[in-house]
Amino acid sequence: MLDKSVLTVRFMPITPEIANLVERLNRELNETQQDAIIGLNLVRKKLSRSGFSDNEILTQFFGALNGILFFVEIHRGRIERLIERISLEDIPDELMQETAEDLGTILGQVLEVRINANRLKKRLES
Repeated sequence: MLDKSVLTVRFMPITPEIANLVERLNRELNETQQDAIIGLNLVRKKLSRSGFSDNEILTQFFGALNGILFFVEIHRGRIERLIERISLEDIPDELMQETAEDLGTILGQVLEVRINANRLKKRLES
């Protein structure tokens, strides 16, 4: 995850719109990660009572939630690389536009995964 000091330095040449998009992406990724971790803790509690082999659905939840955590880490890296790409001075407008589009696409993917993580967590809580 990019910390605030890194964002501040790197965002000097970046448009406010892209900076806001990256901040939103980081918020959404953090919330997705939190939901997945809570869900995994719930799965672990339930599995400790029944065991992996006894509950196929919990095992599937376990795999899905781990996949979500992997998704979060992969996309944090993608976002960081995109920001590094446009943090150089005198970048072409086309590269800035392409990066903004890439970040917008990532936001759509993150929101979809966040909904799934939240749904899984809620099912485990009930």
